[in-house]
Amino acid sequence: MTTLPWLDTRQLWFPEPASALDDPDGLLALGGDLSPERLLKAYSMGIFPWYSQDQPILWWSPDPRCVIFPGRLHISRSLRRTLNSRRFTVTIDTSFDAVVEACAVERSEGTWITDEMRQAYARLHRLGHAHAFEAWNTKGELVGGLYGVALGCCFFGESMFARETDASKVVFVHCVRQLESWGYAFMDCQVENGHLISLGAELIERTTFLTLLRDNVGRQCNDQSWHLQWGW
Repeated sequence: MTTLPWLDTRQLWFPEPASALDDPDGLLALGGDLSPERLLKAYSMGIFPWYSQDQPILWWSPDPRCVIFPGRLHISRSLRRTLNSRRFTVTIDTSFDAVVEACAVERSEGTWITDEMRQAYARLHRLGHAHAFEAWNTKGELVGGLYGVALGCCFFGESMFARETDASKVVFVHCVRQLESWGYAFMDCQVENGHLISLGAELIERTTFLTLLRDNVGRQCNDQSWHLQWGW
């Protein structure tokens, strides 16, 4: 039986991703904390936290990894019609906490977005590392959004939600296109699902992902304020 390392809060350290378990896929370590320093260290190594309320903090680096390369974004004919309709207005970082809260509510049954997680990403947002893209309907209501962490020329998507049909897809398109315009190399989607695959996300080997990460995490892409500059 494999024994996973228990992280000491006094030491900022992670095992190498290659040592992660095959079953469950990518489980790497337990414990530690969600300090900004530890989270940024984790993302820089291709590691992310994912756990439930009744568990210790679990750290993951799955193989394969689900990513989207901005130039390979797929926009279906029906989604294109929605974008052309201008049903939604998209903004960046105007309601970060509300987006995270909405993501947690949408996944309320067994959610991994615990109070501890919400507070941790709020701290990252205040430090300029975490960002949210928001979709508003014509009544000015928040109806879709996603949030994630930016590090170098890499964006690590964490979660998204929709309260109206296609709202999260519209946000995703604006996010990816904006990242592309700033020169971001990829958006990490962590684990595949049908929704992401339909938008052009693909699976790559962990070794390939880590090489991409090393090549781009030390670069600088957007040194400006996070305001939406790309429009449909």
